[in-house]
Amino acid sequence: MIVRMSEHIDNTKLVDVAIIGAGPAGSAAAIHATKAGYDALLIDASPFPRDKTCGDGLTPRAMHQLDLLGLDINSSYRNKGLKLHGYGGSVTAPWPSSYPTAVGTALPRHEFDNLLFEAACTAGATVWTGTPATAPELAGNRVTSFRVGEQTVRAKWVIVADGVRSTFGKLLGRKWHQDEVYGIAARSYATSTSAGEPWMHSHVELKDQDGNVQPGYGWIFPLGQELGQVNIGLGALSTAQRPARINTKKLLTHYAESQRADWGLGDIEKVASALLPMGGAVSNVAGANWMLIGDAAACVNPLNGEGIDYGLETARLAVSLLGTKDFTLAWPDLLRAHYGEAFVLARTAARLLTYPQFLPFAGPVALRGPVGRMLMPAAARLMGNLVTDEDRDVIARAWRLAGRGVAAARRDTPLWNSL
Repeated sequence: MIVRMSEHIDNTKLVDVAIIGAGPAGSAAAIHATKAGYDALLIDASPFPRDKTCGDGLTPRAMHQLDLLGLDINSSYRNKGLKLHGYGGSVTAPWPSSYPTAVGTALPRHEFDNLLFEAACTAGATVWTGTPATAPELAGNRVTSFRVGEQTVRAKWVIVADGVRSTFGKLLGRKWHQDEVYGIAARSYATSTSAGEPWMHSHVELKDQDGNVQPGYGWIFPLGQELGQVNIGLGALSTAQRPARINTKKLLTHYAESQRADWGLGDIEKVASALLPMGGAVSNVAGANWMLIGDAAACVNPLNGEGIDYGLETARLAVSLLGTKDFTLAWPDLLRAHYGEAFVLARTAARLLTYPQFLPFAGPVALRGPVGRMLMPAAARLMGNLVTDEDRDVIARAWRLAGRGVAAARRDTPLWNSL
């Protein structure tokens, strides 16, 4: 049942688990919690449907989690993988057949989020929208209550899934380490005569109107012939020491113009931009009875900016932990066990992309000729974090070995630390 806050009568709400934020991570957590028999309250500051700055792409990793939830998303469109372009070459990187789900799709976030939100309602979660959660009361590091408008909520457990800014997480002490790699991005939508193209496309040689290569990459993600649109956007990686000095919205307009003829693009619309913490570069993500998941916990791939898959996964993991005596150490330990080595390795590799000289040097090698054809499919598999624990091939073994080595060398790097 969806309830606007103006309709509330009772002043206090008692629940098993309160979930703050009804994006993909929060809605998935509500579905898992209700299926596990918990009384779940899902809260979002905005009424639904609502928009979210995103590339809208769903890799096989996200599709697998949606399968586990029993959800079929944009069934009329599926994509086969990624095509990379730039520096005089192009490489096609199909999704690996070794992963449990070998197809991807894409759907605008205002539709995708609303589908998951409605699924949470159908599953039996109580839903409050239109007013933010505020004013957490703590006993030690345990949340005893918080406010939603005039209502007081008391929950055994609190799952915080309120996105990249994590307003509620900040009230609990969450800290973002901007000296680690983070993303900046802008996205838009446009009609396209190639909306049914079965490949996601990325342009790693991104030029401004003067022909100068910029420290970023562009993307065009088809949304299917039925919708008749593509998501077109661009992103760049930054650190506090080497911020990406680009005007994303201005550059996006030029990028769209450069692709207009090839894609049969209409005018771009709904332009939006965002900053994106990545790779677990946040501290204080858990207390005695609360934990941060998804974007709020910087569970975002530093190499491709994808966060939906990790949002869905961390929702499932968080619900599996309910009932544990204290989450303060258990939750960050679980995140590190699942993602730590891969995230530290990816963050380290992503730092190279913040150097303006790197892509012009490496791009031609990676995207031209036989080297690119050998390396880039493997790179796409790694960028999508589509290596499973069961994989025993050379790429999987090398990735895990490198992850352990880099994690050991950078053991002091922020990774869901408790301060």
